[in-house]
Amino acid sequence: MLSQLVSDTVIYTQIMMALSCLVQFASTRRSLFSNPERAKYLGNLIKGVKQILENPQGLSDPGTYHEFCRFLARLKTNYQLGELVMVKDYPEVIRLIANFTITSLQHWEFAPNSVHYLLTLWQRMVASVPFVKTAEPHLLDTYAPEITKAYITSRLDCVPVVIRDGLEDPLDDTATVFQQLEQLCTVSRCEYEKTCTLLVQLFDQNAQNYQKLLHSSSRNPLEITVQEGRLAWLVYFVGTFVGGRLTYTSTDEHDAMDGELSCRVFQLISLMDAQLPQSSNEKVELAILWFLDQFRKTYVGDQLQHTSKVLQESQVGIGFSGVWIYLVLMKNFNICCKILFLLRQHVAVKLYMQDKNVTSRTWLVLSGTTGMVYARMSEVLGITDDNHVLETFMTKIVTNLKYRGRCESVILRTLQFLNDLSVGYSLLKKLVKIEAVKFMLQNHTSKHFPFLGISDNYSLSDLRCRTMFYTALTRLLMVDLGEDEDEFENFMLPLTVSFESVTQIFNSSFEQEEAKRMLIGLARDLRGIAFALNTKTSYTMLFDWIYPAYISVLQRAIELWYQEPACTTPILKLMAEFMQNRSQRLNFDVSSPNGILLFREASKMICTYGNQILSLGTLSKDQVYPLKLKGISICYSALKSALCGNYVSFGVFKLYGDNHFDNVLQAFVKMLLSVSHSDLLQYRKLSQSYYPLLECVTQDHMSFITSLEPRVLIYILTSISEGLTAIDTIVSSSCCASLDYIVTYLFKHIAKEGKKTLRCREISQDGQRLFNFMQQNPEVLQQMMSILMNTIIFEDCRNQWSVSRPLLGLILLNEKYFSELRATLINSQPDSKREVLDQCFRNLMEGVEQNLLVKNRDRFTQNMSVFRRDMAEALRSEGASDPGSLDMMS
Repeated sequence: MLSQLVSDTVIYTQIMMALSCLVQFASTRRSLFSNPERAKYLGNLIKGVKQILENPQGLSDPGTYHEFCRFLARLKTNYQLGELVMVKDYPEVIRLIANFTITSLQHWEFAPNSVHYLLTLWQRMVASVPFVKTAEPHLLDTYAPEITKAYITSRLDCVPVVIRDGLEDPLDDTATVFQQLEQLCTVSRCEYEKTCTLLVQLFDQNAQNYQKLLHSSSRNPLEITVQEGRLAWLVYFVGTFVGGRLTYTSTDEHDAMDGELSCRVFQLISLMDAQLPQSSNEKVELAILWFLDQFRKTYVGDQLQHTSKVLQESQVGIGFSGVWIYLVLMKNFNICCKILFLLRQHVAVKLYMQDKNVTSRTWLVLSGTTGMVYARMSEVLGITDDNHVLETFMTKIVTNLKYRGRCESVILRTLQFLNDLSVGYSLLKKLVKIEAVKFMLQNHTSKHFPFLGISDNYSLSDLRCRTMFYTALTRLLMVDLGEDEDEFENFMLPLTVSFESVTQIFNSSFEQEEAKRMLIGLARDLRGIAFALNTKTSYTMLFDWIYPAYISVLQRAIELWYQEPACTTPILKLMAEFMQNRSQRLNFDVSSPNGILLFREASKMICTYGNQILSLGTLSKDQVYPLKLKGISICYSALKSALCGNYVSFGVFKLYGDNHFDNVLQAFVKMLLSVSHSDLLQYRKLSQSYYPLLECVTQDHMSFITSLEPRVLIYILTSISEGLTAIDTIVSSSCCASLDYIVTYLFKHIAKEGKKTLRCREISQDGQRLFNFMQQNPEVLQQMMSILMNTIIFEDCRNQWSVSRPLLGLILLNEKYFSELRATLINSQPDSKREVLDQCFRNLMEGVEQNLLVKNRDRFTQNMSVFRRDMAEALRSEGASDPGSLDMMS
């Protein structure tokens, strides 16, 4: 038996390797063949697919099955649908592939990761249908609905198995689910009527069963859970299909079907909310939020220029620039679908239909195809336009925030939905008129929204979503806020009460845990508020509210709990947000000292944190980032925002003997020296905060750089050298800019020294220190020149302009070393290529003068672009040495 098992394993391994080779064959570049050759090659591949599917015994192994699915996906990736349908065996093969896909979907537990490739195949084939010009039938209208049906029914059938056997629920892997649903939505739009009919039938059936279980005298919790799982899948499907609407292919009939599907989800929302607070199903709620977001993107978003409105008869009128259709709604909805040809021909028509059972007449005003959705929803639910939909959205959001505060995933998804709704001025204008929004603006306390509480029942991670909540809430407040300081104070009242409570705790018995939780929540709340305040007037209101009374509380928290990132991180992020001069909001009046006062507070906090965190000593590898490097990166981001914000004149500090600016720069250096070079590049957030900060410092504060000790300068220049080769373009570009500022400063100093004027002697003292340092350590700039030249010649340089700026200065400062590099490269090549390479280098410096003026720099950048192209051609040509041996860093 063991030998048989080994034999089977060897066979399956060989089959898998053979199929892997077929994947590579199917990926062969099309341009290698002429049209007849390509057709013949594709025919052989299709013939192979047919043979495998007719004898699928070897696909019983997950590995071979996976490779075959990849093979199928590659066929459509590399070949057009018009080419596939011309193959002789196409009708039979597409039937076999469809049956294979349906069988695979029905066995959902077998190799679930391979389903992606099958759905990719069908998605790309269906997406190509509008572009097929051949008369040969593609047969997708026959098989695509079957694929959609198989996927839907297989997911519904898996629910009882998962629940009863305790298996891993596919719905828990949301990334995979969303990816597959995105693929399925394209497939479902082929013969959309069949898909919608199936989904309506399944939805009604499962919803009725669910209602019966809820009203049953002997409620079976297991059966209820099964039905809720099925409803969750069905809601995901509805959201996917509604979100897959394409303007250029959708018809009124399709929009009417979307309305039918959407009605059922909105009815389910009412049914689920009616059970609160006794019961709630997390998966159903997440699915509903997915649907609401898809519906928003398709039928409510700002991008829709034409919307549908339902007006009373007395309010009917011609509006906008299109053609209006007036229609009295009846119980029979089919009339709406029959006016498609009138809409397309832009014929104005007024259809009046009277029904003795209709107590009041309502006029439907249609502009564009989206009106068909609201027509059905108006008849069934009374939702007549996007304003009513927004009211439904906000009611659902408030309900979730009220009753589902203990479910972090539902709260997070709800707040993400609220945040998406709050982006866009036209939607905001509509939202602020809704009663649910007014309620939120006036009652954002833990009494009404438990997730804002600080009790021990909630973990510290639960508090993270508060930032998103207050960002959205503040955007809503800003719509009508203007300069009304009283309204702002009323909005901030719950936070004022919390800060006063913290102040009292600090001044009395000092219950640390309670104060800590309150401060973490407040910091996250204020960060959300500060992020949304993008005008000078509104930001000034916030600054006047927090300074000086409450910001001192934050300073004390940093002193006390510097060892606890859960506390320091939200506070430091709040300070970093305060320092952001977004939309010039920090440009205070000329008579206001607020800019300087804000920087002083930031300086105090950064210095306090930096000095305290360095006292921790050496940390283990798993603790160094959360306890130290993360906080340092946030401090660097805050300092960078301050230095580049253009709202503080830093020369004032030295003029009036204020040491806050010098202190924060010294804290920057101390924290930097405690970090290894490898960590600077290993931790992305740290590198993306340090290098842009260094760029700001070298741009405007070179006097500070030149005053540093040689060991510190070596450290900084080494970090620049290592960052030049970083994969992250943000890091490498910042390194190039920092190096350019240093080289330019040094070049200007040398140029001034050459003039020997009395006026320049005192000014050049800082430059002289840098000049002396470079004379003692010439290898530093030489190495960076080698790195940049190596990048230009041998690597895929993605920031060519940035690299060219410091390179010119380096060449002018080290002409001798540049000549050595040039000679090394040329001599390493065959004699036949040396003249070509020598000419490339001469062209590089052609027309370039001995200065760093902008015009001269631009000329060098242009030359370098040509130089890079010519060098690549010369080194690729026949007879050239292996480019890998030309690395000038070796």
